[in-house]
Amino acid sequence: MKPHVICLMMSSLDGRVEVSRWSPSKGGDEDQRGALYEATHAKLDGDAWICGRETMEEFAKGLPHPPADPGVPQRPLHVARSGASRYAVGVDSGGKLHFGGPTANGDPAIVLLGSDVTDAHLAELAADGVSYFVGDAPHVDLAVCLAMLQREFGIEHLLLEGGGGLVGSMLAAGLVDEFHLLLCPAVDGTTGGRSIIEAGETGLVDRVTLSLTSHELLDDGVLLMRYAVRSRPA
Repeated sequence: MKPHVICLMMSSLDGRVEVSRWSPSKGGDEDQRGALYEATHAKLDGDAWICGRETMEEFAKGLPHPPADPGVPQRPLHVARSGASRYAVGVDSGGKLHFGGPTANGDPAIVLLGSDVTDAHLAELAADGVSYFVGDAPHVDLAVCLAMLQREFGIEHLLLEGGGGLVGSMLAAGLVDEFHLLLCPAVDGTTGGRSIIEAGETGLVDRVTLSLTSHELLDDGVLLMRYAVRSRPA
C-alpha cells in the first residue's frame, strides 16, 4: 500500500522549470507564476508534498550544526511529530539538507535518507524537530518510503513537486497515479536547464502511459492539463 500520488509541475513550452529564466508574457512574471502554482497546490489539498534535495534546499536553508555529542540516534525511524494536517517530505540520500527548525515552508518536515547517513546528521535532524527515515541502501527506496509515510504518518494523498530527477524516478518506479501540468506561455530557450522529467537510464518510455483526463484554461494563457498515469512493471 502507498499514498495516492499526484505529480504537480509547472513548465515553459520547452519543458523547463527554472521560472526566473523564462521569457515574459502577460501576467507572467516570476511572482505571479509562483502564486498560480501555490494556488493550484492548495486546491489539491494533499496530506504532504515531496521533493528532491535541490528543491527542498529552497525551503531548508540551515547550515550544518551537528551536536558535539550525537550519541546513538534512532534508526531507521524517528518521528518528531505525528498527526499533522500536512507534511513536507524531502528525499536526501546523502544527508545534505540542514533545517535549523522543524518545518519547511511551514509544514513539519520528514527526510528520507540513505543508509550511509552519519549519526551526527541524524542527531542534528532530531534536535531540530525533524522526522526522518533511514533506508537499507545508500540510495532511497522510494516504494518502501511511500509505504512508510502512509503507515507511520497517515499520509494518504501525496503531492510530488520536483525536481525532474525525482519525478523521473517515481514515474519509472510506478509510484505516480496522476500527472498535473501547468503549461505556461513562455520559453526558456537555453541549453542545460532543468526539465520537468529527467529519467536518465530508467527505461521510463517503455513503461509509462499517460491519458488526458481533463484540461482547463487559466488566467494569462496558462493551461492546466491533468493526466492519469498507468505504469507497467520493469
